[in-house]
Amino acid sequence: MTPLLTITGLSKRFGGLVAVHDVTFDVKEREIASVIGPNGAGKTTFFNLLTGIFRADAGEIRFRGRNLLGLRPDQIAAAGVARTFQNIRLFGAMTTLENVLVGQHANIATSYLDALLRNRAFLQRERAAIERGRFLLDYVQLGSKAAEIAHNLSYGEQRKLEIARALAANPALVLLDEPSAGMNPRETGEMRDLIHRIRDELGISVVLIEHDMPLVMSVSDRVIVLDHGEKLCEGLPAEIRSNPRVVEAYLGRSVAAKLAKAHDALVEVTQ
Repeated sequence: MTPLLTITGLSKRFGGLVAVHDVTFDVKEREIASVIGPNGAGKTTFFNLLTGIFRADAGEIRFRGRNLLGLRPDQIAAAGVARTFQNIRLFGAMTTLENVLVGQHANIATSYLDALLRNRAFLQRERAAIERGRFLLDYVQLGSKAAEIAHNLSYGEQRKLEIARALAANPALVLLDEPSAGMNPRETGEMRDLIHRIRDELGISVVLIEHDMPLVMSVSDRVIVLDHGEKLCEGLPAEIRSNPRVVEAYLGRSVAAKLAKAHDALVEVTQ
């Protein structure tokens, strides 16, 4: 089966800083893949390359066989790739429903004249958009807050609203940048369930950047580890969890060495 997304040799440099170097992997249909790594590993830069915010210096990004390099962010969204951001970027003064409607703009075929005249075709499209917007709010458990101003929502609810807005673009792939950041355990559990539902019920592939390792290990089909902009390894969650190179990347050589010595000492005592 041809992968939904294929990334080959992706690289990005900012002056003398290599942010992403020669990253290669793919994402399958109906797959949840997590990209993890310590702070400064190049994860958000990687997302910005996928969505056209940054232009890659080298490599290739193919989505459904189409090369995305050189496309604008709106063109990439129209092609079927949507995203959320590490720092929430909602329209705070607009209602939750209006925020979701904004996410549909790329898929609503209308003209200025239609909007001015508010003819029958325009009104039908408007009703359909509102109906889908309410469905998506219900889907992320915000249906009762359709008229609520976005900045009045709790932090966890704003995270859910960002995802609803991303889903409004009708994507085949959604990129979630630290979706559980700042959440309490209950909200994190709800986010885990929502990510699974997006894959299982809507058939949308998910790639997430995440620092919450219990969430990553419980939700992912596959995990990709970045360190200093390079792909350190990839594999099943259980493989990544026990990989000494991943432990070293997260904790540093000195701490990892101390842990290894402590483990060896414990083994000797128990033998």
